[in-house]
Amino acid sequence: MEFEGVILAFSLTLLAGLATGVGSILAFFTSNTNTKFLSWALGFSAGVMIYVSMVEIFVKAQDSLVGELGEKTGAWLTVIGFFAGMILIALIDKFIPKQGNPHELKKVEDMNKNPNGDGSLLKMGTFTALAIGIHNFPEGIATFTAALQDPGLGVAIAVAIAIHNIPEGIAVSVPIYFSTGDKKKAFKLSFLSGLSEPIGALAAFLFLMPFLSDVLFGMIFAAVAGIMVFISLDELLPAAKKYDEAHTSIYGLIAGMALMALSLLLFI
Repeated sequence: MEFEGVILAFSLTLLAGLATGVGSILAFFTSNTNTKFLSWALGFSAGVMIYVSMVEIFVKAQDSLVGELGEKTGAWLTVIGFFAGMILIALIDKFIPKQGNPHELKKVEDMNKNPNGDGSLLKMGTFTALAIGIHNFPEGIATFTAALQDPGLGVAIAVAIAIHNIPEGIAVSVPIYFSTGDKKKAFKLSFLSGLSEPIGALAAFLFLMPFLSDVLFGMIFAAVAGIMVFISLDELLPAAKKYDEAHTSIYGLIAGMALMALSLLLFI
């Protein structure tokens, strides 16, 4: 394992996670939510994740497992790993407190309302930060392992996750600022919620990498594909449709898939 590759994987994961802070800053310095762009961007992110998961990550996982365990066993374990990734992220979603649902739509316009010290909003914002932190942990593992195996894939996944972390940052900032009037506190919680991604990367490095084999790699990659697809279908596309204007999210989805397809053909 090359030191430069590990540093790159950590860096990509850190940048993806800290995009929640970008969402917080946007909430502070823009007066209106650009719903058309946000819908397109979330659809684009989903397109990148779905395409790269099914066309590249799943295939690499299957090649690795089939090469080590034979065609039938390898194919079965790839499918099991794929759905295990989906089940993992679904369980995390299930146990996230309802008050802290990071998928709930928030708009920058809400920041302009006068703070009224509403304790329930402060609690909701804090739970949202916690929920996003929990949710981002396996995303950090996914980004890190993908970047470690293939830097090109890591960049694509990191960009897609960073895009989808921006509205999550807004989701933390809006209720906290609305309840306290404290921009620093809203930004700090939004920023910290994204740190769980590099923490996930660190956990992968410490507890998975020392035991990495072709079989473990194949299982991890299959699970990463499942995680990415679930995030796209459960988070990104529903959120994009909430902001949607005239199928903008679908155009973004197609653009994301097309760009990912072109990137795979030209650079990977």
